[in-house]
Amino acid sequence: MNANLGLNPQNNGDVLLIAVPPLTEERRRDLVKKAKAESENAKIGIRNNRKDALDMVKELKNEGLSEDHFKNAEVEIQNITNASSKDVDGLFEIKEKDIMTV
Repeated sequence: MNANLGLNPQNNGDVLLIAVPPLTEERRRDLVKKAKAESENAKIGIRNNRKDALDMVKELKNEGLSEDHFKNAEVEIQNITNASSKDVDGLFEIKEKDIMTV
């Protein structure tokens, strides 16, 4: 009840019953919005990891990493970031279709 999920648990002494109502169109759209927010949070996490990885590579460059290796590492980090963001977008689209299917 405290989570405000729209569920009302009932306790009959032996069993805890939670009636899950069928999803309405409004609730489905709300769930899609929450899923979209979670996918955005995932992409923010991916970008933060990219920044950390680039900082590590820059630190290695200052310690003597060659320019070619530095550029290759930057390109590889960006490619991984792009692929991960596309994966998150793909998973969101699948989940959106799943949620909106009656």
